[in-house]
Amino acid sequence: MKREWNILLTAIQFMTRIRVPGTIVHEPVYLQLAPRYFPVIGWIVGGLGILSFLVFSRFVSADAGVLASMITGLFVTGAFHEDGFADVCDGMGGGFNKEQILRIMKDSRIGAFGTIGLFAILASKFVLLKELAPDHRYFIGGALAAHSVSRLMPVLVMQTADYVSNTDESKSGHITSRRLSAGSLIVTILLALVPYSFLPWPFALTILPALFSTWRLNHYFRRRIGGYTGDCLGAIQQVSELTIYLGFLLVWRYF
Repeated sequence: MKREWNILLTAIQFMTRIRVPGTIVHEPVYLQLAPRYFPVIGWIVGGLGILSFLVFSRFVSADAGVLASMITGLFVTGAFHEDGFADVCDGMGGGFNKEQILRIMKDSRIGAFGTIGLFAILASKFVLLKELAPDHRYFIGGALAAHSVSRLMPVLVMQTADYVSNTDESKSGHITSRRLSAGSLIVTILLALVPYSFLPWPFALTILPALFSTWRLNHYFRRRIGGYTGDCLGAIQQVSELTIYLGFLLVWRYF
């Protein structure tokens, strides 16, 4: 249990800005095993965002609640995934070959493609969450499911594709250097699906578009650069999160 606790704390430290106890044991193997708890990070980020939504929607307005939930997520993660999405937009939009794409994605500055992409995905999230806001049950369920399942999708890509950046120069390099065992992967999938156990069964259908978008992005990245980078994983998380919000809205209205 102590080992698993250290692995979980390592995942929290890697994926968020949340302070962890100073007594945490740092071992390379803990970082390699941390992806098994990525869906739990989704519970934490989603839960804090939901709390902000409930407070602001109660005392200000539903729109303010949605905005507060999004801002909370950005603060908790340090815009970790959004930064990756913007870098992918810049790299894929401005690069013509693998070397150019990887060089652009490593640039800390954001370009036109990244700015447009970031604005588009944040605006899309706001609109979809605003549509879910009138029914708090589905807003809460959608937020928890989207944050947990969207963090499963990069783990699935890590099991099937090759990491193409320099491991020593990348923050994500060491965490991608070892694939999870079959048992660990099953645990990760079950953790990601926990929010659906509290929802009517049709909402489980929202997993399908997330899987499809992940498959398409994985195929696209393989074609353009031969695999994935940490930024690619961030982009996959962002797109998966967005597709689950859209799926929740469609299921809520038409099923």
